[in-house]
Amino acid sequence: MRDDEAAGARGVIGALVQSAVDGDEQATHDLLAHVHPLALRFCRSRLSRLPGDARHFADDLAQEVCVAVLMALPRYKDTGRPFEAFVFAIASHKVADLQRAAMRHPGSTAVPSDEMPERPDTSLGPEERALLSDDAEWARRLLANLPENQRELLVLRVAVGLTAEETGQMLGMSPGAVRVAQHRALSRLRALAGQ
Repeated sequence: MRDDEAAGARGVIGALVQSAVDGDEQATHDLLAHVHPLALRFCRSRLSRLPGDARHFADDLAQEVCVAVLMALPRYKDTGRPFEAFVFAIASHKVADLQRAAMRHPGSTAVPSDEMPERPDTSLGPEERALLSDDAEWARRLLANLPENQRELLVLRVAVGLTAEETGQMLGMSPGAVRVAQHRALSRLRALAGQ
């Protein structure tokens, strides 16, 4: 998507947001149809470290994000930032709440079931989880050494899986600037990992 196409998409979303804020039911429906996949990708990327079936939590949390966006629409004020940044802020708070709850009450995030599974459990065992946890902690320490803007850019590009165009819309950058900033951030991470 070129810069002019990205600007056009922002304009369409902006008009949709304004119509939804004004109470247009179809615009609200269309806006939530745009919000849900963004929220789902964000939640899936952030919840992948939780024990249990993170996909179940991500689906539920994406729905909660949509409800929160719907509830916040009447009070929404356009501050010049992309609407998607507003959505990601809500999603980030919802994910943090769930992660805090999981830390306070380990094991309570398991999904109860009174049915016997038909197939053997192929999920990761304790050793594999420990190794992945070590890798995640190492990556977290490396990312902590990057400036906030580079960290957020890498999360959106790598963890959430947004395109350079989508990431540029979120961060107010051109797709080319996103690619250059991503290259610099990854180079910095490689240098830190080699120390």
